[in-house]
Amino acid sequence: MDKASIINCALSFRRYFCRALIRISIVNYQLFRQMEQPGWKLSWRWRGSEVIWNMLGAEATEQGNCSLFKGKVLPHCCEREPVIIDLLPAAPYNKQVANCCRGGILTSVTQDPAKHISAFQMHIGTADADGPSSKPGMPTAFSLGAPGYTCGEAVQVPPTKFAEDQGRRRTQAFETWNVTCTYSQFRASPAPSCCVSLSAFYNQTIVKCPQCSCACQEQAGTQCVKVGEWSPPQLQLSHNEPAKPVVQCTNHMCPIKVHWHIKLSYTHYWRVKVTVTNLNYVRNYSDWNLVVLHPNLRSVEQVFSFNYKPLNVYGNINDSGVFYGIQYYNDMLLQSGKNGNVQTEILLHKDEDFTFKEGWGFPRKISFNGQDCVMPSPDDYPRLPNAGRFQTPPHYVVLLLLLLMLSLMI
Repeated sequence: MDKASIINCALSFRRYFCRALIRISIVNYQLFRQMEQPGWKLSWRWRGSEVIWNMLGAEATEQGNCSLFKGKVLPHCCEREPVIIDLLPAAPYNKQVANCCRGGILTSVTQDPAKHISAFQMHIGTADADGPSSKPGMPTAFSLGAPGYTCGEAVQVPPTKFAEDQGRRRTQAFETWNVTCTYSQFRASPAPSCCVSLSAFYNQTIVKCPQCSCACQEQAGTQCVKVGEWSPPQLQLSHNEPAKPVVQCTNHMCPIKVHWHIKLSYTHYWRVKVTVTNLNYVRNYSDWNLVVLHPNLRSVEQVFSFNYKPLNVYGNINDSGVFYGIQYYNDMLLQSGKNGNVQTEILLHKDEDFTFKEGWGFPRKISFNGQDCVMPSPDDYPRLPNAGRFQTPPHYVVLLLLLLMLSLMI
């Protein structure tokens, strides 16, 4: 679950100019966390005087000082610490390779296995003219350039093998190295970004998101917009930095609110309605996902309007599931407004341990796009009618009442 991405470098050295052809693959192994805009920005530090001569599928943000080289053709990048970004989907075909050109966005392995990998290739060499002895070395200090991710050092593994001629021939790289990057929500953001509200058909109380779940209106540096006072800004075309959130003024100040409503109860089934609302005026959430932890998810009968996949994280314990939008229908959660929400209804079978008592019908945990949402306190959950007013009388009281009734009958 914590393994975020692995970078495989396949090096094959050419004969004369000591240049290496390197293929780098970034693989997102996380079940439900994706790499969102502005995407990954892979960087590292060269050990020596290595340079990048050319690239396919990606590009360096800076060329750097290439004054040591003479001639018409200069290296693509001479930076000691290059920053590499993915090409955009509209990149020319002669600059593309397989699994490239998505703007650095990686989906989770659960949602779209075809888009959880990003790859590019490059030719590297050295600025020293010492012949074959100056073979390019393995760089250090890798970084994905995304909030919350920390990368370790490169570890050499068995060489990667490649299939050719429809699988009848196999070749292999000279060397393959793996770099593992892990994610921490606390490193990504000091404050949460979503919260949960609750309601049920058997209680008129609507439990709102906890006060100041993500921020407080009176907190220094906090800005929000009241309903009806927002005017759209000018069109932003930058893909390098995400737009700063402009959040609707609420008691919780979260850009995302998830509402869980226990809608109906049948003889053998019960129904839940889930609504995800975007309260951010300047951001759409594409390929969003919602992860829910509830013991009754092992008996999901039908999910309406969303895709659903169970997450068997702990072997046979099936109490977690990921919900995400249907492509071209509701896979994009639009910015705050009339259309800034997505909804689903879930039909579940009543298992032997099913009950509405003590808030059992509400989720234990919810996360949006891999970020844990702030849940209300269990003491505030909607209760069954008269659950706190009428208590089961003690046994001795029942016995006294029976004796009194018998005495009256005599």
